[in-house]
Amino acid sequence: MKFKVPRGTQDILPSESWKWQQVEAIIRDVCELYRYKEIRTPMFEQTELFQRTVGDTTDIVQKEMYTFTDRGNRSMTLRPEGTASVVRSYVEHKMFGYPDQPVKLYYSGPMFRYERQQAGRYRQFVQFGVEAIGSADPAIDAEVISLALDVYRRAGLKDLKLVLNSLGDGESRKAHREALIAHFAPHIGEFCTDCQSRLNKNPLRILDCKVDRDHPLMASAPSLTDYLNEESAAYFENVKRYLDAIGISYELDPNLVRGLDYYNHTAFEIMSTSKGFGAITTLCGGGRYNGVSEDIGGPHAPGIGFAMSIERLLLALEAEEKTFVDEPDLDVYIVSLDEEAHRKGFTVLNDLRNAGIRADMDYMDRKMKAQMKSADRFNAKTVIVIGEDEVKENVVQLKNMEDGTQQKVKDSLLLEKIKEQLK
Repeated sequence: MKFKVPRGTQDILPSESWKWQQVEAIIRDVCELYRYKEIRTPMFEQTELFQRTVGDTTDIVQKEMYTFTDRGNRSMTLRPEGTASVVRSYVEHKMFGYPDQPVKLYYSGPMFRYERQQAGRYRQFVQFGVEAIGSADPAIDAEVISLALDVYRRAGLKDLKLVLNSLGDGESRKAHREALIAHFAPHIGEFCTDCQSRLNKNPLRILDCKVDRDHPLMASAPSLTDYLNEESAAYFENVKRYLDAIGISYELDPNLVRGLDYYNHTAFEIMSTSKGFGAITTLCGGGRYNGVSEDIGGPHAPGIGFAMSIERLLLALEAEEKTFVDEPDLDVYIVSLDEEAHRKGFTVLNDLRNAGIRADMDYMDRKMKAQMKSADRFNAKTVIVIGEDEVKENVVQLKNMEDGTQQKVKDSLLLEKIKEQLK
C-alpha cells in the first residue's frame, strides 16, 4: 500500500523550509520591536470554546471544524483559529492581573479547517497572529495594524492594500441587524439554505456568504456604518486618526464583516495587489473583539488582534518575485579515504561543531572523487582530507576551495588554521 500526504496538507521539504525559517525570523524580530511576547497553546480545545467565541452560525463552526470525542467522552476540536485559545489562556492564568496592560501576545503554529483545497489554502495551515488584550484605546488598534504591515514590508512585499471598516458596538449592531432582516426577508427564498437559517439568527453572516455573494441584494444591503451610534463612530474616527498620524493609508469598505462572530468595532484586512497573486487577495484579517473574555467567564478585557497565513505570505512573495537569502554554505567538509581515517574524521567533525563551525562528512563509504563532489554541492569553503598517511603522522590535508591551495596541518593546529581561513 502506498501512503500519501493527507488531502489539504503538505510536506514542507528542506528546500522550502529555509524560506519559512527566514519569514519566521522576521516575525520574531518585529514582535520583539513591538514588545509582543510568544504564547503557545494546545492544538485542541473543548469544542464549546470555539462554538461560544467564533460563533455557531459561522462557516467555521458549522462546516469546517475537526471535532472528535476523546476517551473521557468529551467533545474536543483541533483549533481552527488562535484567538479563542489565547483569550482562554488569558482568563485561566489571570493575565488580567498583570501590572502591565494590555497584555501583548503573539503565536505561530498549525490550525485546522476542513476547507476546499486551493492555492494558499490548506486543511492544516500555519497561522501567525497577535493579540493585545486589556485596552480599549484606539491607538492599540492602529499599533496592531502597523505590526501586521511591518511584517509584510520587512519580508519584502510592496503591493499591499489595507481595507478598514467598523462593526460598531452591540447597540449599533442591533439596529443594523433589524435593517438587514427587513432588507433580506422578502427575497430570502432566493438565497442558499445557510443564509435562510441565518436570517433571524445572525443576518450579518449573510454578507459573508460565498455562495450568494453576487446576489443583487448583497450590493444594496444596509451598511453598518450608517447605523453606528455616536460612541462607535467616534471610536472609528480615532482609529483612522492614529493610522493617519503614522502615514498608513487605507480604504474604507462598509461590507467588510470578517468570518467570525466575535468581532466588533474595528475590522480590517490586508490584501495583495500584485497581478500574479490570484483571485483571493486577502493575506491577513483581524479586528477588535471586546466581550470575548466575558463570554468565557473572564472579566471585562477588550482585545484586538489579527491572524495571517504563512502559506499565503510565501505565495505573495513569490508573486512579487521576491528572492530569499540562500541557505548558509558549509564551512568544512571532511573527506576520509579508509576506515581508520573515517574514525579520525568523525572525531575532527565533533571538534569543529563544538567550536561553532558548520561541518559535515561522508557516511556512504564513497570514493574520494564522489566525496569531493559532495563538498562542491554543499559549497564547502574548506575540505579536510584524511588518509592512511595523515592518520599515522597526526596531520590532515587542508584544502581551500576558493583558491585551490592545499597545505598539511598538524592536528593540534587544525582549529586555529580553519578559523583563520574562514575569516
